Amino acid sequence: MIRNLTCSSALALVFVATSASADVTPQEVWASWQAMATAAGQELTVGNTSDTGDAVEVTDIVIAFRDDLGGSASVTMDSLTFTDNGDGTVAVTMPESYPIEMTFPDSGEGPGSMKLTVSQPGMEMTAGGSATETSYELSAPSTTITVDEMKDHAGTDLDTTVEMALTELAASYSVTQSGEQTALDSSFSSKGMTLKISGEAADGSGGGTVDVSFADLAGATKGNLLSAELMANMAAALNSGFTMDTSLSFGAMAMTVDATAPSGPTKVIANATGGGFVLAMDKTRMNYGSSLNGAKITVSGPEIPFPQVEVAFAESGFNILMPVSKSDVAQDFSFLTKVVDFTVSEDIWGLFDPAGSLSREPATVIVDLKGMGYWEQDLMDPALQMEGAQPPGKLESLDLTQILAKAAGAEVSATGGLTFDNTDLETFGGVPRPDGKITVNIKGVNQLVDNLIALGILTEDDAMGFRMGLGMFARPGAGPDELVSEVEFKDGGLFANGMQLQ
Repeated sequence: MIRNLTCSSALALVFVATSASADVTPQEVWASWQAMATAAGQELTVGNTSDTGDAVEVTDIVIAFRDDLGGSASVTMDSLTFTDNGDGTVAVTMPESYPIEMTFPDSGEGPGSMKLTVSQPGMEMTAGGSATETSYELSAPSTTITVDEMKDHAGTDLDTTVEMALTELAASYSVTQSGEQTALDSSFSSKGMTLKISGEAADGSGGGTVDVSFADLAGATKGNLLSAELMANMAAALNSGFTMDTSLSFGAMAMTVDATAPSGPTKVIANATGGGFVLAMDKTRMNYGSSLNGAKITVSGPEIPFPQVEVAFAESGFNILMPVSKSDVAQDFSFLTKVVDFTVSEDIWGLFDPAGSLSREPATVIVDLKGMGYWEQDLMDPALQMEGAQPPGKLESLDLTQILAKAAGAEVSATGGLTFDNTDLETFGGVPRPDGKITVNIKGVNQLVDNLIALGILTEDDAMGFRMGLGMFARPGAGPDELVSEVEFKDGGLFANGMQLQ
């Protein structure tokens, strides 16, 4: 986490020149550029500034950043030129390449420092608008970030090379400044991205390479940014107007990992048809989600008892929406996690079911919930202490939009909804009293139990106990080997298929 925060700050420096505020005149562009760097908590120094009226040229620029954890980053540029295009816009000319130096806090692992070079030949950037509302258009045929040097925390060189490249990068964005607030609305696209990593262990025990590629990247970010001082406390920042809504999508993805060790080589090949993520936050809610579709992963190596292992799935996803600020009014929340049509290679099935007794149909797990609730404290407040089992909030309702688990010929699904009385914590032992009904459908479970007995995974006694317990809570359904259970909370009691259990 520490290294990720430092890297994020450093990457902000990499792109600060392409996201700096601009204006209708070169002088205003440069002044706004400086204001943006300062507002972001960066230290900006320059060697010389030349102003001819139609152009401003700045030389020997250094942009430095240091975080509270001890990490730092700096960008050095020979020159920047802001030129009046004569049509109310300004052309910003940057070096075709420039260096970045980064240091990381000593966390006991990972690199201690690295030096990088950013190359962007043919990059064009045009800025226009006004002093308070600016817009940008940027294009770059290719952008490459190369790690030139990497050392550990003792200063020893690490035998590691890293190169990331973007092709056909295009971006447009607008920035509106008002006091300490900066509104940003941006989007970008890239035909493709590649990442190549290779290295050797310091003791010569092994090494490896990683190659990753993404096609058709696209992203957008819209938000209201604040000064570094206000952002130090996220709860205060949200209450002061900080917002962020960002998304990223990509097409075909491929990854190959080749690793060597004394025991032998290991290879991982992964492919997917697409995916993405979203992250949004404001005073009322936080939303985070990710997805990966059409994925297939193949692994081979000396620790695997057969040539290779293959796993695949048609769709996977995760999404959570929840309130983040203190309130006395219930707000929406939701939770989703799913893996659809998951399969594994026959070699794995053969380890415990060589005769093929169990169904090989793809497995699916889906948990899709939504409800209403609120926090009694600001969740993002650094002073918040999560102590004890009692959460700092109240749950008012919970709906089971879809619960599904399907594998090996059996299927369990559930739907329903509950409301909660937070004034009654006695009826169910400290839990707010629920009211509502959940319907559970079970298919194929008896055949699955029979197959597990035949495979020796379950004993007859274990199966008998399981079936007796199941019979207490479920009744026969509409089809063969189908069971239904209606679990209901009402009048302070718990009922299963009409039979009171509590």
